[in-house]
Amino acid sequence: MTIQDLPAVNATLNGLSAVFLAFGFYFIKHGNKIAHRNCMIAAFFTSVVFLVCYLTYHTWLAVVLHHGPTRFLDPAWFRPVYLTILISHTILAAAIVPLILLTLWRAKRNDFEAHKKIARWTWPLWMYVSVTGVMIYLLLYRIFPQK
Repeated sequence: MTIQDLPAVNATLNGLSAVFLAFGFYFIKHGNKIAHRNCMIAAFFTSVVFLVCYLTYHTWLAVVLHHGPTRFLDPAWFRPVYLTILISHTILAAAIVPLILLTLWRAKRNDFEAHKKIARWTWPLWMYVSVTGVMIYLLLYRIFPQK
């Protein structure tokens, strides 16, 4: 594996996080608290590994290669759609970190009423960030590969 493989690894980690989130949602709706907890912890650790890989890749690009992130240029007609997805993803990715930590903290403290109140916001935002992360990879590297 090389540093150039990290975007695909990152997309895979985002996809796994989304799968764990989906199963976690399913399990809590069906009363399986243990499976829910395990899925949410797995989603958290998958997201942490993603963040480490993401920061490693972009630090490598900047420090070693003296290169910025890959820019979406072609096709020009699709660029506004891509940028809308990217901007919403980036803003929500920054916002979701404290929400995730607070949601997990409330569950760890067994304050499940407070946990449920914030999880109603955390879960859909976290799912959106995970899914759009995969979409960004597909658009930038597979569907419309940038040169």
